[in-house]
Amino acid sequence: MRAPSSHTVRVVALSLVNRLNKRRQAHDQVSELTTNRLSVYLRCLNAIDAADVRTISSQALAEQFRLNAAQIRKDLAYFGEFGVRGVGYYVKDLRLHLRQILGLDRSLRVVIMGAGNLGLALADYPGFREEGFEIAALFDVANEKIGHESRGGVPIRDIKELQRLARRERLDIAVIAVPAPHAQPVVDLVVAAGIRAILNFSPGALNVPSEVKLKGVDLTVSLESLSFYLAQGEKTGG
Repeated sequence: MRAPSSHTVRVVALSLVNRLNKRRQAHDQVSELTTNRLSVYLRCLNAIDAADVRTISSQALAEQFRLNAAQIRKDLAYFGEFGVRGVGYYVKDLRLHLRQILGLDRSLRVVIMGAGNLGLALADYPGFREEGFEIAALFDVANEKIGHESRGGVPIRDIKELQRLARRERLDIAVIAVPAPHAQPVVDLVVAAGIRAILNFSPGALNVPSEVKLKGVDLTVSLESLSFYLAQGEKTGG
């Protein structure tokens, strides 16, 4: 009786992992810190795959990208047994599974609320499309902007058209890039349009229903954190 090939073993193992993933994701709640780390692992694997590396251990991955090997193993074990003893992780396979876990194995349609400098810059960032995020449209209230396009060709629409577009096409994520005083009314429009995932670049707290996921990016807070670091260094003479 012939022993199964290594390729067959890998296919069977990955099939079992897929079934395990579905069971776990159906019952367990994954922390946001964990998903953030999975995104970091995926970026690292992208770089390794581009360098034509076939396999890598958690220790080598940690050393190369200044990560924690034990944390890598713990995070990945939550979704199944991806590693092979004596081999490590198959880079392409693990990269594929992380994309599936993060929902990146499909195209996601994104709208950007606000066609100011920030909104236009985000709309034309090429990295979004490379990772499967399609910028469907920008929305604004300024008549002088409506009907035009960003430099990359993303159309700028009247914010009044949001609900109509959402009914006609699938919109997965909304990015809020408007001044703080207008953020909550714009978020309310986004929620009313049926969009359940929001990335907010406006400062301050926003209210959304429990079924809507809101994630904030406050650049001022990050700058203040860096300012604190510099101030502490000056106090200690560093």
